[in-house]
Amino acid sequence: MRGHPENAERLEALAAFLNNKNMLESLVSIPCAALSKDDLEAVHERAHIDNIEQLSARGGGMLGPDTYVTHASYRAAAMAAGASVAATRAVLGGVVQRAFALVRPPGHHAFAGHGEGFCLFNNSAFAAAYALGRLQDKPAQALDRVMIIDWDVHHGNGTEAIFYSDPAVLYLSTHQSPLYPGTGRISDMGRGAGHGVNINIPLPPGVGDRGYSDVFDSVVVAAALRYKPQLILVSAGYDCHWRDQLASMGLSLTGITHIMKVIAQLSDTLCGGRLVLVLEGGYDLDVLRYGVFNTFQALKGEAQFALDPIGPYPDEETPVDSIIRQVRQLHKL
Repeated sequence: MRGHPENAERLEALAAFLNNKNMLESLVSIPCAALSKDDLEAVHERAHIDNIEQLSARGGGMLGPDTYVTHASYRAAAMAAGASVAATRAVLGGVVQRAFALVRPPGHHAFAGHGEGFCLFNNSAFAAAYALGRLQDKPAQALDRVMIIDWDVHHGNGTEAIFYSDPAVLYLSTHQSPLYPGTGRISDMGRGAGHGVNINIPLPPGVGDRGYSDVFDSVVVAAALRYKPQLILVSAGYDCHWRDQLASMGLSLTGITHIMKVIAQLSDTLCGGRLVLVLEGGYDLDVLRYGVFNTFQALKGEAQFALDPIGPYPDEETPVDSIIRQVRQLHKL
């Protein structure tokens, strides 16, 4: 929908930029297909799937105050979920070591029974479900432990809810707080068998490169080393950049590149380099273009060629020491 922050121009501008930078020719293209209803039911309730399909068939409408459906949305969302699964299949099958599903609509606000926050189906959840052998199409050897690192500026409330009681998925989110959707408290640690494998790191506005680096070095790395995931998934949201109009954080393109270097190194240490990224938010087109380009450079081990024409956060960063202490104490890291 033109005029809405989440629209087709995001991927159109991104593809044109990557092509202009000769990035696409250096990548392996992974074929994908829309997920069937049976596979969509591995994550979502049938009533939600049918609702999206029927709303699309009627020409579209509003799923909620900020989330729209067009005549093409059902197929686009099923394709986005399918692309996320295809990327994971390629990594687990040894076709590639790392993969990035450049998809829309985003997914981390999609719950089992409804979509919100621009999201219809939960793409990262499908990637995890495939890796764990929960789709009809199963990997040669299903995994036991998957880690999802969500560094979109908004808390992934849908992903958290889907895996809140599931010890097979460590969900870790860094997000601005207060901000939509208003969830993601430090004290929300999971339920039942999943208690302790849900880690929220709510950050105040203005946290930038230094703060994010400290968070990743002190919390994310420690949590990953303890959990020992067999695959790392990333919900990659570029709206944590200081220029994104939907949030108020202080990350630069250089800071985002550093985050990806840390995650890539973790995947090398813990899971043979197996790493899958799924695109979430990012609504400043220049940030999205350069951010994804730099991410590919980091994934290829060529972060020294990352670009940052926008520059550093122009204001003073907000400190995060007390938040890091709270999270580490609560989770005994």
